Amino acid sequence: MTQPFTPTYSDPARVLDDIRVNGSATLTPESVAAVAGVSEGDLQALMPGWDDLPADEYLKDGGRYRSRRHACFIAEGGRIALQPHRAHWQSLDYNALHGGMARWFQPVVPEILAKPAWTALITALAGWCSALKGEQPWYVEAHQFRIDTADGIGRPTPEGAHRDGVDFVAVILVARVDIKGGETRVFDADGPRGQRFTLLEPWSMLFLDDQRVIHESTPIQPAGDAPGHRDTLVLTFRAGGFQGDD
Repeated sequence: MTQPFTPTYSDPARVLDDIRVNGSATLTPESVAAVAGVSEGDLQALMPGWDDLPADEYLKDGGRYRSRRHACFIAEGGRIALQPHRAHWQSLDYNALHGGMARWFQPVVPEILAKPAWTALITALAGWCSALKGEQPWYVEAHQFRIDTADGIGRPTPEGAHRDGVDFVAVILVARVDIKGGETRVFDADGPRGQRFTLLEPWSMLFLDDQRVIHESTPIQPAGDAPGHRDTLVLTFRAGGFQGDD
């Protein structure tokens, strides 16, 4: 089996410069904890929230490999405010497979929302967004995903290489259990440059400028006889409102 490519990690002191130059940056778990101002133990305290995710009933490929929860916030001035639960909506321009429809997912549970690392992480990354594109409110969608291999193959991005229709996206690996595959691929939206790597360490993070790059994750398969899974937290940040508001 081909060995996975290791990410080229950014120095936290230079991460914003790396995003400006390359359109994306990848951080180690230690750096993610430092950026959020929490301990790695605080991040790990979020992990039980991935053990009770309802099945995604909207998969058009007929798959049963994805479970998820969803929540929305407005981040402004170093604070975040939970918004009334709402549907997740994307334009067909950004998601040809699942766009153009209101998808109602079960909300992130209060016990996870109350964890200090949850608020700290979203607040810190919203600060990055303002540093990159100016101080303003950020409309944040949080997605807890579990992709499993119970039926043999799980697809983290069934829509293929895509943009999300927002300003910035953070893809945070929460866990990899008994799987192979799940390679991350990031490409310039308007050029030939690209990179490929596999997030292997829990709480490592890819942060990307959604208007400059496209991204995807390759399918996962069981690494042995038993099914496995890949858990991620995906945070999207959009200026001006949530998708579907306009």
